Amino acid sequence: MNQVIMCVCAAGVLLGGLDRIFGNKRGYGKKLEEGFLLLGPTALSMVGIICLAPVLSQALGKVIIPLYQLIGVDPAMFGGLLAIDMGGYQMAGELALDPLLGKYSGIVVGAVFGCTVVFLIPVGMEIVTREDRPLFARGIMTGLIVMPVSLVVGGLVCGLSVLQILHQNVPVLMLALLLMLGLWKIPDAMVKGFAVFAGGIRVVVTIGLMMGAISYLTGITILPGLIPVEEAMEVVSAIGIVMLGSLPITELLVRYLKRPFTWLGTKCGMNESSVAGLLVCLVSVIPAITMLKGMDKRGKIVNVAYMVSAASMLAAHLGFTISAEPDMTGALLAAKLSGGAAAVAVSLFVTRKEKKEGKMA
Repeated sequence: MNQVIMCVCAAGVLLGGLDRIFGNKRGYGKKLEEGFLLLGPTALSMVGIICLAPVLSQALGKVIIPLYQLIGVDPAMFGGLLAIDMGGYQMAGELALDPLLGKYSGIVVGAVFGCTVVFLIPVGMEIVTREDRPLFARGIMTGLIVMPVSLVVGGLVCGLSVLQILHQNVPVLMLALLLMLGLWKIPDAMVKGFAVFAGGIRVVVTIGLMMGAISYLTGITILPGLIPVEEAMEVVSAIGIVMLGSLPITELLVRYLKRPFTWLGTKCGMNESSVAGLLVCLVSVIPAITMLKGMDKRGKIVNVAYMVSAASMLAAHLGFTISAEPDMTGALLAAKLSGGAAAVAVSLFVTRKEKKEGKMA
């Protein structure tokens, strides 16, 4: 499967490159350029935490390893609390007692739950309007309810048993339950809390970037165990190469699938912007969040629930997995596709009154 995906991305590079040569007349060349320009933001959010991952794992391991072992859970599962491309993968690998669980936690759990905690909730709550925050919270809660579908399917593809998956995800499921309760009962306080949390992550990432860059420029070892910044940049570069092809291919899919998806959206009681958001989310979650303001109420809930599992499947997360753990590509795609489909199905069911009455219940 990995080789097939790489060939598809190569075709995307060819499509985007040829269009760019002939003046970007079809827009695919712009997507190729966009993939390259994403190297900067991607590096800024990832390099620092990659550099610090061994140091943080060693420090946190003194507490995390005994605590997780007390309940029979591999410490690697702690890494899944962070996004796949914001230190989750590196943390899971460093803490893992079982290498397979390290991959599962860092790739599958980090791409679904970790991304929701570290990125989707804090960023989304800041972007959406105050009026849309209840709908955003409702969508997140729905997405978290069906999140076990992603975790189980992704784990099965990895070769884990259902019982093992559920047991290892006990801390994740407990935290997900607390998040749902918080978003339901105290959404404003949750917004403030996640803003502080996101700020703390940004500080850690920046410190790691500073240390890595200074060590590279001066040759002085500032912190023993720090991963060289050039090695961290190699990871980012590999992701960027994949996005050079994945973005033009995704643009091609969006264009060809727009008509059938629009028809499907009409049947499901959602407007065109709501349907477009489902496609855009596969590439980048931020544009999909900004599109919420143009969606109908049902579409907002469906899209946000879908984001929990499916966000960035065909861009950053796919690129990271192919570059870091290519044998986990199938597990990642299976987890995101199954979770996204389940989220859409369940959110359509729980908002069926909105379709019938045209208003919130």
